[in-house]
Amino acid sequence: MNVVIIEDEKVSADHLKLLLEEINPSIKVVLNLHSVQESIDALSNGIEADLLFVDIHLSDGNSFEIFASIENTIPIIFTTAFDNYAIQAFKQNSIDYLLKPIQFNDLKAALEKFNRLNKTENLIPIIETIAKNYQNQPTQFKSRFLVKKGQLMDSIEVGAIHHFEIKDSLSFLVNTKSIRYTLDYTLDELENLLDPKLFFRINRKTIIHFQSIQKIATYFNGRLVITSDYIETDNCIVSRERVAEFKKWLDQ
Repeated sequence: MNVVIIEDEKVSADHLKLLLEEINPSIKVVLNLHSVQESIDALSNGIEADLLFVDIHLSDGNSFEIFASIENTIPIIFTTAFDNYAIQAFKQNSIDYLLKPIQFNDLKAALEKFNRLNKTENLIPIIETIAKNYQNQPTQFKSRFLVKKGQLMDSIEVGAIHHFEIKDSLSFLVNTKSIRYTLDYTLDELENLLDPKLFFRINRKTIIHFQSIQKIATYFNGRLVITSDYIETDNCIVSRERVAEFKKWLDQ
């Protein structure tokens, strides 16, 4: 069986590939795609594959955009690092979805489900329903966050947020007065809760509000560096793989 992995994180793609080979050595990963646009181009040109493994959140957008843009005939198993409202839009219609980090038994069960459905059902209407449900899903972004500082609690509007950051394995919300609050959300989860017109994840540690950007300059190795109050210099660097999308975000 030939499979294609659509995943922008090399570690996750390699992990999935190893699990597939362990479950069935005859499974061959023929292609690893890394972005929405790369996947649209490849699928439009035709790919010889029996099954797609597709990460929901890619570096340049949401993978549902792929299947809303093209006519795909290859069955899909979705992967994701979080289980939020987007999952509910297609949970009843997808072949399967796997939460990261993907576990051996979960992957094996998903492949068995695929083999069973592939023998008895036409899977193309299922894929079309997934894309349709995503397009019809109302966009809901958080407008405020409930935070705690000592014994006090407060609700902070997104307009009063300067940035989000990771430090010492903890997530923090930093407001426009430089007050820091710990959060239970990961940055991966926050990316899907925040309005992408207002917030951008510039690197692994920082999500910045558009209004918090003071200056932008070129940096080493094709990167950019942002001048912004309350953010440490190392956390103000736009990682190289995010530069193109960051420029597009600034120019929308």
